[in-house]
Amino acid sequence: MLGFRPPFGDENEVYAEFDTGAVTLALFRRDIMAEAVGTAGLPPAAKAQDSVAFIYSVPNVDEAVRELESRGVVFVAPPTDRDERGIRTAHLRDPVGNLIEFNATLAHA
Repeated sequence: MLGFRPPFGDENEVYAEFDTGAVTLALFRRDIMAEAVGTAGLPPAAKAQDSVAFIYSVPNVDEAVRELESRGVVFVAPPTDRDERGIRTAHLRDPVGNLIEFNATLAHA
């Protein structure tokens, strides 16, 4: 309806991307993201369950984590290979609690 082209995924997938022109809008099923950041055991309506995540692609997740940790950033989920998605991820929260993911394509993906 908004005219965004879906280069990946569809309504039957757990993840989909939409090309908006300037940025990529990514939608990911909440329960899968909760598992990635360790909140899957909480009730779905819990404040700790995220309704939005900001996702950034970086050249190297481990280097990004080292750089940010050197500045005092605390990650809620360390660098982890997500073979099923073909990416390596790490997660942190911004000062108001929004979930942020850094990811990079796995070399063997």
